[in-house]
Amino acid sequence: MARKIPPDAFDFYFSLGPGRSYQAVAAKYGVTKRAVTDLAKREAWQKRIEDLHEKARQSATEKALESLEEMNERHLAALRIIELRALAALKGIPLNSALAAVRALDVAIRQERAIRGDSGEGGGASVEQIIRGEYAKWMTSGDAPAAVSMQIPGEDDDDAAPTAALE
Repeated sequence: MARKIPPDAFDFYFSLGPGRSYQAVAAKYGVTKRAVTDLAKREAWQKRIEDLHEKARQSATEKALESLEEMNERHLAALRIIELRALAALKGIPLNSALAAVRALDVAIRQERAIRGDSGEGGGASVEQIIRGEYAKWMTSGDAPAAVSMQIPGEDDDDAAPTAALE
């Protein structure tokens, strides 16, 4: 017995979208709805539709994740620029006018930590606290620094408490 419904009938059925029906397939190929229904059961059309929808959802999720990763990379690059400019500004600015650069650096670091999934709220001193502490240390010792250096908490525990001078 010759097959009246062509092999691409499923493709046509799928292409009909959410309003798809076996009756529409039957009308297109000039067969009965019963013949289309029997073929759909044998070839598991409903399962194939579900599988295709799941693949589409997975693909959309992967694209969204890639887009999010690209956005995060752009934001991190911008934050690096802000950090570099803030550090450069700190090198030549006296303490009383350096606060804007310190704040810019602090915001950039906090945003970078947020993008990377680290809140930075683990008891570590903020950049502003570290820089104020360093300035306070320099001012009490009478030695002016040749260049701005930042103490990273936990790097050298002997110098990790310069913020206490401001509190």
